[in-house]
Amino acid sequence: MDPQTVTELEAAAFRRLRDHLLQERPDVQNIDLMILAGFCRNCLADWYRDAATERGITMNKDQAREIVYGMPFAEWKAKHQKDATPEQLAAFEAAQKRHG
Repeated sequence: MDPQTVTELEAAAFRRLRDHLLQERPDVQNIDLMILAGFCRNCLADWYRDAATERGITMNKDQAREIVYGMPFAEWKAKHQKDATPEQLAAFEAAQKRHG
């Protein structure tokens, strides 16, 4: 495959993952993603911002999160984010030790 096709396929896969997390599974909490996969929506936003920075594009954290969340982060939190349970916090801490 040529490099442009690879880039287009990777971009399409990213958009599908982003849209899946936004539209199909907004119920999955970021902390659960972090526990199981070691990344979350905020990580995707950080990676997006890093890619922009590498290309000389200025983007702050809020702008990147709005791209990933499809809305301002505060709005997403109000609609979808729940307080972490003690069990989630304990699992997150254990996961951090495994991945750290």
